[in-house]
Amino acid sequence: MKVKVFRRMSGVMSLWFVIVVLCAGCGRAGETRQGERGMASGAGGPGQSAAKSTEREIVVATSSESGGLDPAGNIALTYLAYSATALDELLTYDGDGTIDYRAAASYEVNGDYTMWTFHLREDARWSDGSAVCADDFVNTMTRALRPESGSGYVNYLFPIQNAEAIYQGGAEMESLGVETPDPHTLVFHLERPCVYFLDLLRLPVYMPSCTKYAKAAGGSWDKNPETSMSNGPFFLAKYVPEQYFVLEKNPYYWNADAVWLEKITFRFFDSQEAMAVAYESGAVDVACGVQSVMAKVYEGEADLMITDAIATRYIYPNLDVEPLGDVRVRKALSLAVNREELCEMAGAEAEATGHFIAKYMVDRATGNYYVEEMPKFFAQSEDVAAAVPEENGPGKAASFEENMDTARRLLAEAGYPGGEGFPKLVYKYPSLELDADVAQILQEQWKKNLGIDVELQAQELQVNYSERKAGRFDLCRMNWTADFADPYTYLSMLLSNSPYNCSGICDARYDALVRQSEGETDVKKRAELICQAERLAVEEKCYVIPLFSVRNVNLVRPGIEGITQVPATGALELRHARWE
Repeated sequence: MKVKVFRRMSGVMSLWFVIVVLCAGCGRAGETRQGERGMASGAGGPGQSAAKSTEREIVVATSSESGGLDPAGNIALTYLAYSATALDELLTYDGDGTIDYRAAASYEVNGDYTMWTFHLREDARWSDGSAVCADDFVNTMTRALRPESGSGYVNYLFPIQNAEAIYQGGAEMESLGVETPDPHTLVFHLERPCVYFLDLLRLPVYMPSCTKYAKAAGGSWDKNPETSMSNGPFFLAKYVPEQYFVLEKNPYYWNADAVWLEKITFRFFDSQEAMAVAYESGAVDVACGVQSVMAKVYEGEADLMITDAIATRYIYPNLDVEPLGDVRVRKALSLAVNREELCEMAGAEAEATGHFIAKYMVDRATGNYYVEEMPKFFAQSEDVAAAVPEENGPGKAASFEENMDTARRLLAEAGYPGGEGFPKLVYKYPSLELDADVAQILQEQWKKNLGIDVELQAQELQVNYSERKAGRFDLCRMNWTADFADPYTYLSMLLSNSPYNCSGICDARYDALVRQSEGETDVKKRAELICQAERLAVEEKCYVIPLFSVRNVNLVRPGIEGITQVPATGALELRHARWE
């Protein structure tokens, strides 16, 4: 194994790096796998398949464990891996923008987009064989609307009549604008028109949870195979904390004949390098989101699968921490970042961006990327117009250049000429390899360009998530992957009432622009409102500091077919995977 890894990585990565990765990545994964399935015959050498093609199973490497599996509770990356194969939303969109009906068989909407009626499949079953009913969908919504559930997605229920008032304690749960006239009909009454309501249906708070077992958030039912029911192609068969979880084919699934795999095992890894090494050793068949350098290592080989990540990596400045409450300081920090230098370090799959909205998010109405149709970041601002060369023009991919004169002037106007007297800020980030490298470059750039000191603090992923959500940070790394295919998935995070607004933003003008965009049915007018809202947040107020987007580098064992990309998020879709 060591010889092969080094041979393939030579000229790209140092021997020291390979040795560190091998030592750090192989131990736990190999031990747990051998203990469960007897790896001696399944993956005897480098590059061999973890699951033989005669076995209807695959093993997938995923990020370290974070959050629960209850769609109404506090969820993170682990839920996203689980739900994509274990839960059916009412409906979704395929890569061509065509509706893919799943738990619902059909729907209707009234003329002003305020009443949506969904007719559920009568043959839909939970993994214990019981019927999936409209009340199962209501169960998730009502539990999420209880603040103690800790849902980070509850604000996406607020388009429903009285949902926000219920969450704030100003209305009773019985007043929620959702009807279930019969077990297979679900009717939503909205507070105002919502043209993108169908996109919301793939969010956790709109997923079903079995009323027989899912009675509270924060318990252990969601990771217990005896009580964690699934209405999708696979169900939870085993969950070993901090090691792996196993999904097996749901024999009661309404479309079971289209599901070839019998088993998917998701193994947790603490680093991208460890995932890549596990793939090299044959311990896993699919490694999602490995480090960018692996695109060079596997260039020209069938293993490599690069997908557009509908994501933006950016920095949250905490407005409640001085001097970050001063917009001049936030602008100075943003203008002092050389994004091209960051991308050179991050690898060929990284592209600089000045947009909060994901670079690769497609507007279904036009077929173009949203950001291609929007004025370029900073292009209209007197303070920062020079940050982007004129040849880029509106909507072009940025070739960012730092504007030191403007950044230093703004910092001096804020009372810190040359960085003098500037308090030491702490930049918190997950202890992942790319984020650690980015943090060091940011630290160097801010010191060199502004004369300020920023302390770096690496944290475990779950700790970083919890600290950020609690608002315990000065500057914090964020990487937001779209939850659905509409810019609202980004813009809504900065609303005054959003659970993900953890940096003290309270801007009535911004809220009004985003609210207007929600119900605007004219495509062009809505795009203009979205553009205005993003420019206000990113250019004028610098509530977020965008850095770059990274395309996903995935490794997939040759011989596995049927893996596609989820259009809304860019994640891999595994439910139809099969061996040749």
